[in-house]
Amino acid sequence: MTNMLRNKNKDLEVRKREKEDIKTEVYALSQSISMSAHKARRVLDQIRGRSYQETLMILELMPYRACYPIFKVIYSAAANAKHNMGLNEEYLVIIKATVDEGTTVKKLKLELEDLVQSKVIIPFGLHNQKIISKGLQEDQKIRECIKNYVQKNMRISSGVEGIARIEIQKRIDLIQIIIHMGFPKLLVEGKPRRIEELQMNVQKELNYVNRKLNITITRITKPYGHPNILAEFIAGQLRNRVSFRKAIKKAIELTEQADTKGIQVQIAGRIDGKEIARVEWIREGRVPLQTIRAKIDYCSYRVRTIYGVLGIKIWIFVDEE
Repeated sequence: MTNMLRNKNKDLEVRKREKEDIKTEVYALSQSISMSAHKARRVLDQIRGRSYQETLMILELMPYRACYPIFKVIYSAAANAKHNMGLNEEYLVIIKATVDEGTTVKKLKLELEDLVQSKVIIPFGLHNQKIISKGLQEDQKIRECIKNYVQKNMRISSGVEGIARIEIQKRIDLIQIIIHMGFPKLLVEGKPRRIEELQMNVQKELNYVNRKLNITITRITKPYGHPNILAEFIAGQLRNRVSFRKAIKKAIELTEQADTKGIQVQIAGRIDGKEIARVEWIREGRVPLQTIRAKIDYCSYRVRTIYGVLGIKIWIFVDEE
C-alpha cells in the first residue's frame, strides 16, 4: 500500500511539473540582423505552435537564409530554459515568435551616366554632400537644355539627335562642355553661329554671370557603334510605326559597319500596339555579360508612342581587354 501511494504521489508531482513547464515562458532576443522582416516572417509562420525538436528539424531542412539566425535564437531560448529553470526540452513549444523592423539605411543613389560623364572639380575643404548634389542637378539641367536645343534645330528625317555623350568639366571660373556627336554637320550646317546660340541659351537658363561657358563639338568616327545613337534610331523607327523586328535588324546592320563583335537589343512594353506588354530581344554575335574583361557599352532609352511608353536596352560588345 505504501509503494502504491508513493507511485501515485510521484505521478501527481510529474503531472504538476509538466503543467508548470507549459505555463512557464522563456524567451530569447536577437538584434541588428541584416535581413528583411518579410523573409524572417516567412520562416516563423512555419514553426509557430510546433515543438522544440520538430522546429530544429524544420529549420535544418529549409533552404532559406533566415533559418540560421532563427535557429540560433531558438537554441538560446531552449538553453536558458534548461540551465536557468531546469525545464525539459521535450515539453517546450514555440508559443510566440515575432519580428520587428529596424531602422532602414538610406543609400545615396546616383545615375551612372552622371558619375561617368561629369568631372566635378571640388576645391579643398568643400567636401559636402549638398555641394555635390547641386552640381549633379546642374549637370542634368545642362544636358536637358542641350538636348532640347538640338531637337528643335536639327534637321533630320529619322529624328536621330546623334548625341553619344556630353562631358562636363567644371572649374571655379570656367565650365567646359564637350558634346560627342555622330552627325555634327546636321547641327552646324547652314548656321555656323549655332554654337554661340547654344551657349547663350545655356547661360540664360542657368543664370551664369561670373562663370564662363565654353562648348565644343567633337565628331565620332563610327556613330552607329554607340548605343545611345542606335537607341535614338530605333525610337524614331518605332514612332513612325515601323515593325520592331525591322527596326532592330536595320540597327544591327548599321552596327556591323562599325566593326563591333556583338550586339543585343531588347524592347519591352506594348510592342506593335498589342494589349499585353511583353519583352522581345534579338542578339547578333557575342555579348559576354558575365566577364569583367569584356568592354561592353550599355544604354537604356525610353520612347513615347501612341500606344504607350516602350523601353529600349542595347548592349554592344566592343572589345576584350
